[in-house]
Amino acid sequence: MTTLTAPQFDQLVMQLKKDYQALLIEVRQELANSGNQHRIELLNREPGDSGDESLASSLADFNLAVVDRHVHELRDIEAAFRRIKDATYGVCVDCGDSVSFARLQAYPTAKRCLACQEKYEREYAQGGHSSM
Repeated sequence: MTTLTAPQFDQLVMQLKKDYQALLIEVRQELANSGNQHRIELLNREPGDSGDESLASSLADFNLAVVDRHVHELRDIEAAFRRIKDATYGVCVDCGDSVSFARLQAYPTAKRCLACQEKYEREYAQGGHSSM
C-alpha cells in the first residue's frame, strides 16, 4: 500500500481548494444569469409563439442542470475535505488500499482505487442497482 508524500498531499489539497473556488464562482454566475435574460428576450420578441416559450424554458432547464452538476461537484469536494480531516483521503472506501497519486491527480475527489471503481461501475451501471 503506497501512501501520499507530503508534497503530493499538499498539491492535491491545493487543487481541491482551487477547484472548489472555481466552481463556487461558476455557480454564482449561473444563478445570477439563470437563463432569465434569455427567457425575457425570447418572450419579448414580437411576434412571440409557443416555440419561443418552449426554447426559453429549455434554456432555463439547461442552466439549472449545469448548476446541479456544479453543486454535485462541490459536494464531492466537500466530502474529500472531510476525508482529509478524518485522515482517510487517498484510501479506497471499498478495499482500504491506497488510491494512486496519478488517479488523485486526474480526479482529486476519487474515493475508490481504480480496480474498485471499475468494479463499482460494472455492478451499478444500470441506474444505481447492482446487477447481481
